[in-house]
Amino acid sequence: MNDTLRTAPDLDETDLAILERIEDDFDVSLETLADQLDISKSAVHYRLNKLKDGGVIQSVTADIDPLMLGLEMAAITDVMVSHESGYSEDIGERLVELDGVEKVYYTMGDVDFVVVSRVQSRDQLNNIIERIVAIDGVNSTSSKFVMQEFDPEHGVAANLTDEARSAVIDHTGE
Repeated sequence: MNDTLRTAPDLDETDLAILERIEDDFDVSLETLADQLDISKSAVHYRLNKLKDGGVIQSVTADIDPLMLGLEMAAITDVMVSHESGYSEDIGERLVELDGVEKVYYTMGDVDFVVVSRVQSRDQLNNIIERIVAIDGVNSTSSKFVMQEFDPEHGVAANLTDEARSAVIDHTGE
């Protein structure tokens, strides 16, 4: 694990303010951003391009409501595996490729991977679990059903701790 802080070059409070606003609503117009931040539209445009080119903004996506697709069941599955050379990359990549899997986390401790999946039925979840267990190196799983989800109202930029915000702006991670 690498403890070095990665930061984009030359971020400031205005960049973070732009990130906060576009995380909340990517369709916000340049004009609205310029008015809210009291800078020109061309400055907003330049900064957005800089954030994209620097890899801070990785893509433009749509937030799709999974419930509108009938994906009302979310499950968290702990996956325990055999520890062989390269296991984390290999098994992690195989887990993330499974249909129905939303997120995969490689963790330290008693659990090796945490898999978040979203399905329409118990049968679909059982199918995902069977495919997880079929992966070479997977020893066991333990699943939990999500009863209620609490989504944060803020995105990554708006949810930075004071320490993280300072590190981003001051480039202390370099």
